[in-house]
Amino acid sequence: MAIATVNPATGETLRTYEAHGPDEVERRIAAAHEAFRHWRTTPFAERARLLRAAATLLDEDTEDIARTMTQEMGKPLTASRAEAGKCAKAMRWYAKHAEELLADEHPAESDVRDSGADRARVHYRPLGPVLAVMPWNFPLWQVIRFAAPALMAGNTGLLKHASNVPRTALYLGDLFRRAGYPDGCFQTLLIGSGEVEGVLRDPRVAAATLTGSEPAGRAVASVAGDVVKKTVLELGGSDPYIVMPSADIVRAVKTAVTARVQNNGQSCIAAKRFLVHEDVYEDFTERFTAAMNALTVGDPLDEATDVGPLATERGRADLEELVDDAVRLGATALCGGHRPEEPELARGWYYRPTVLTGITPAMRIHQEETFGPVATVYRVGDAEEAVAIANDSPFGLSSNVWTRRDEDVDFFVRDLQAGGVFVNGMTASHPALPFGGIKRSGYGRELSGHGIKEFCNATTVWQRA
Repeated sequence: MAIATVNPATGETLRTYEAHGPDEVERRIAAAHEAFRHWRTTPFAERARLLRAAATLLDEDTEDIARTMTQEMGKPLTASRAEAGKCAKAMRWYAKHAEELLADEHPAESDVRDSGADRARVHYRPLGPVLAVMPWNFPLWQVIRFAAPALMAGNTGLLKHASNVPRTALYLGDLFRRAGYPDGCFQTLLIGSGEVEGVLRDPRVAAATLTGSEPAGRAVASVAGDVVKKTVLELGGSDPYIVMPSADIVRAVKTAVTARVQNNGQSCIAAKRFLVHEDVYEDFTERFTAAMNALTVGDPLDEATDVGPLATERGRADLEELVDDAVRLGATALCGGHRPEEPELARGWYYRPTVLTGITPAMRIHQEETFGPVATVYRVGDAEEAVAIANDSPFGLSSNVWTRRDEDVDFFVRDLQAGGVFVNGMTASHPALPFGGIKRSGYGRELSGHGIKEFCNATTVWQRA
């Protein structure tokens, strides 16, 4: 089986790699299992030293790995550079904070006595090798936000990356080796999706984390459930972006454009459904449409490009089907709604930034995730209607609210069904804040103290004199 890097801006195959065969997969699982025996007791200071060393190497490699990501999945080069910087920042954050995040917890003395003990505490221990099944849209960040806390907790990692970003996947395995990590601590598996089940069923693999599509999440969760292994899933999202009458419309529009087309619109936490109060609907929609229509679509290696190609030809076809279905059923495309007409973009998998209005529940786009630069705009009469539409979704990853009224904030925080509520800003991830969703957006949390503890055994230590 060959795994290929195909440039989405041109459709050109840049390089092919032979997938790892059964013997190589076995060797790497065995190495991860063996490395865990020693890594689990490595002092935090040494773990932190190595993670900081990896961050330094990543800083030095930024330009090269940024170009690699752009050539593999099409994000603008400026965004690729920013992603590399964000990864280095997260690595340093966990190097600094992991020991305190995993410090023993001590119950109140009265509770200890009531339990019949003289002393009691909760101690956090790593689980073992963790399989990470990761997507192509943030090919560095999705991996690092798992790897940094998992390694600092004393686990080892096995990465099964998306098959269209093999160069990035191999770079990540090599990064930790170059930083001085012991053999087997973090390794890349160049395998297809069909081989994931066998790895997950291996008794030496302790747990799994997946970021990706809902079908992939179901498949991994089903296998993990059958063998009773811990999983964390971060799946799709169709995040609402609510604009109330008191909002700063100029800021809300500017942020809305970025929130929708970040990563060429291919982000689970991108704002996708714009729910705008009728008092400001016309103003917001006019400004938003003009700004979306003015974006530069082009070569992602060009510094002037705002929106590059979609990562795969199939992804563009899926997006086109959603837009065409909506328009056929009565939606209006205020801008976009088609591929770019420029001849120089014909070979790549480009799609024009699009704004759709007149969305109804009969349209697929009302329920399904749009993974590309397509925004749907709804007119709402009040906060209650905004929440009703926002929650009328199988997903619950994050949400955005624009208002200057504290009463609005309290209402939306209480009633929105989402893993996050971002007020007067766009959804973003930060190592200090937990990240994840509810409903069909998955379960568990990444980042922060919540994330580092997901793959730890919270051990109760109860002791009498």
